[in-house]
Amino acid sequence: MEYHDGDLQKFEAYGAAPLPAASNEGQVEHEGAEIWYATYGTGSPVILLHGGLGHSGNWGFQVPALVGAGHRVVVIDSRGHGRSTRDERPCKYELMASDVLAVMDRLELKKAAVVGWSDGACVALILGMMAADRIAGVFFFGCNMDPSGTKEIEPSPVLDRCFGRHVKDYAALSATPDRFAAFVDAVGLMMKTEPNYSAADLAQIRVPVAIVQSEHDEFIKHEHADYLARCIPASELIILSGVSHFAPLQRPEQFNSVLLAFLEKVHS
Repeated sequence: MEYHDGDLQKFEAYGAAPLPAASNEGQVEHEGAEIWYATYGTGSPVILLHGGLGHSGNWGFQVPALVGAGHRVVVIDSRGHGRSTRDERPCKYELMASDVLAVMDRLELKKAAVVGWSDGACVALILGMMAADRIAGVFFFGCNMDPSGTKEIEPSPVLDRCFGRHVKDYAALSATPDRFAAFVDAVGLMMKTEPNYSAADLAQIRVPVAIVQSEHDEFIKHEHADYLARCIPASELIILSGVSHFAPLQRPEQFNSVLLAFLEKVHS
């Protein structure tokens, strides 16, 4: 039976599915932070970048599917998130992108596809712009590339449940469990002031990109996804029906089928 968690009650209570045993895990010291990573399986490399306030465990429904399809999966906790630390400088998407390259260097990955969710999608697309020689393709799910792309946030039980899970996970994983409020403020400031990329910037992207938008996304305007697909030359727009910003948790089989189809094209 297909897994459903449309209202995130299971996620709030238990989190995503547990990650499998890692083939390799560690931390890379980079730009004042310790960046945690783990790898799973063998084959064509795929890097998973989670959303803001979350951590790599939120990909628990995706990692086994990707490994089973013949990919070497790399998950990374963004700086300040999960098991990764941060220093006192402001959170910046481009700094997070440089962290990903540092992990790739540690793992001796010359090139990889990158899958990003929300803030992780922004980081992934920056990598596609700034380090195209290292990026095989970008799966961009649920994010904006300039401030015009965001909606006014409407409080809801789903958002409350997601935030409640983030609170629990930060306390369990972070090296600074008593600094959650400061962490939320730092990430929130980044979200309010970044990213700020123009149509001309987007037009320079040459790697394959899937712009993936959920039918009921709480944060990103549908027309912004259309705009990104028009601006990025080698891109396609994919709409996920019946789900929201949390599609990888709500209907993982639906999300995974679209993701695997994109990766098959990128690696063919």
